Amino acid sequence: MMKQTICAVLSIIVGMGMLTDCNSKQTADLVVYGKIFTAEGNQVVEAFAVKDGKYVYVGDKAGAEAFVEEGKTEVIDYTDKGLVMPGCGNGHAHYPLGYAIQTVGTIISYEDSPEKFLKEIVPAAVKKAKDTGAKAIFGQGWNLMTFQNNMPTRQQLDAICNDIPIYLADEEGHKGLANSLMLVKAGIMKEDGTLLKKEIRGGEIGLAADGTPNGFLSEQAGTYTRSFLDNESLFSIDIAKATMMSTQEQLLSEGYTMYLDGYSTYFFNENIFKAAQQMDQAGDMHFVLGTTYEIDSWMNVDEMLTKVSEAKKYASTRVKPNWLKIFIDGTVEPGTGFVEPLYPDGHQGTVLWSEEELTDITRKANEKGVTVHAHVMGNKGVNRIVNAYINGGKDEMRNTLVHVHGVYPEDYKRMADHNIYVTEGMLWHHFSNDKQEFLKAGYVPKGMEDKAYPMKSYFDNGVIMSSHTDFPALSGSPNDPFSIMEIAVTGVYHPEQAKPWWTEELISREQALQALTINVAKQMFIENERGSVKEGKYADFLLVTKDVLSCPEIEIHEAKPAATYFEGKKVFENKK
Repeated sequence: MMKQTICAVLSIIVGMGMLTDCNSKQTADLVVYGKIFTAEGNQVVEAFAVKDGKYVYVGDKAGAEAFVEEGKTEVIDYTDKGLVMPGCGNGHAHYPLGYAIQTVGTIISYEDSPEKFLKEIVPAAVKKAKDTGAKAIFGQGWNLMTFQNNMPTRQQLDAICNDIPIYLADEEGHKGLANSLMLVKAGIMKEDGTLLKKEIRGGEIGLAADGTPNGFLSEQAGTYTRSFLDNESLFSIDIAKATMMSTQEQLLSEGYTMYLDGYSTYFFNENIFKAAQQMDQAGDMHFVLGTTYEIDSWMNVDEMLTKVSEAKKYASTRVKPNWLKIFIDGTVEPGTGFVEPLYPDGHQGTVLWSEEELTDITRKANEKGVTVHAHVMGNKGVNRIVNAYINGGKDEMRNTLVHVHGVYPEDYKRMADHNIYVTEGMLWHHFSNDKQEFLKAGYVPKGMEDKAYPMKSYFDNGVIMSSHTDFPALSGSPNDPFSIMEIAVTGVYHPEQAKPWWTEELISREQALQALTINVAKQMFIENERGSVKEGKYADFLLVTKDVLSCPEIEIHEAKPAATYFEGKKVFENKK
């Protein structure tokens, strides 16, 4: 009798088009069995079911079997083949820049010497430019540690090419080498070498013994000079579209389904925004992209804040233009991070903004619904931007610190209390034995000789930390999630065969996976949609070739995505 009553009620619902019959069950498009790390409280389950691109069931195998209908449901049994887990995220990198350099510029290897640079690399770049009719010569990759005792000058570049502007950045992108024509075009000097600008705020213009520019540019002096390149030619909308497709291919092959681009206006135009929006509207985007609009210390802040806010017009389903990127300082190892105590030679590093300015920028950005994404390395710089976030920002905006090298102990709790996020280079938590000795020889402030990028301290203090790679500024590090995971767990990059680095800050496998998945989703404000295996979320997941939760630590780096799924559809398959 009870069943008849229920069916009578359901028949009314059926007439409204909500059900088909009282015995119906939902048929899934896809069901997956295996060891599944959900990233929800480190839970491991046996199965999930996917319908219309979203998880409709997460739990045991028996429960998932109810969603299988022969001939209609694809079933993947990944039991004992590896691990199933959410798609990974990259909280800060520069993939479009990396691919643009390959297309329109010159790649300089981390190992290349100054001699090879001048005799082979620059001449080849000049020939390429003249053969293609390029209006600028651009590139990236030289190593400061290799070049610093034999730094090429503008005169040496002029001897190779004096009729096309040259700008060649180092591997971090924080320093550059320019020929005379580039410096003239930027208004830094006259054609006869007379100095017109002694400094650019937040940067350094290198000077020769005679007081004329030597072609070396540091921090914001380089950014300012780059703005005078023919950037629309270097990074046109067509090039932007091609680089976005290449970016997607690499991301999916490595297991990334979320990505926040760390400097979307590197070429001083909005072509990444336009290309991404068009790509998504065409149905060709298979990852979620966050974009940033950078404000540099030499720019008009209010004018740029207006542009930052207006960039939201490029938003689409999978494109989130919600971030403002700013630089607080440089990098600690080369001596431009804003630190305390002082460097061995008595300087404190480079700082680009006062605390009052940062507070004002944060207030104005957050009021416009824009999150601040701040490059900061030194502990003194961290303290300054944390103060600005607290005094000027809104806690719900998840204002973020990027690449952090050092933190005052008392600042961890302040960051947690005010919902300040960190996206950390877990892949940099390693150094070769030679570089460890280099740092211990007195190139960094006292007390930092055997330290670098915190990890465990964030988890211990309740600070949300996500992982980033900063590609292509890798400093000899890998880019894929599982090599990064191994470094975060062991403090060693396997090919280096080095001593573990700063073992007090190493984290567990589960914490590393959190930083690579759900924490990136939180950083990008999409944790209710992605970042974990949970009913109602989009089915973005990986089939991983190894169980990285239980395999030997030194084998974690061997893991690869056997397949990457985005919104329930396979978008990459490793056929090797």
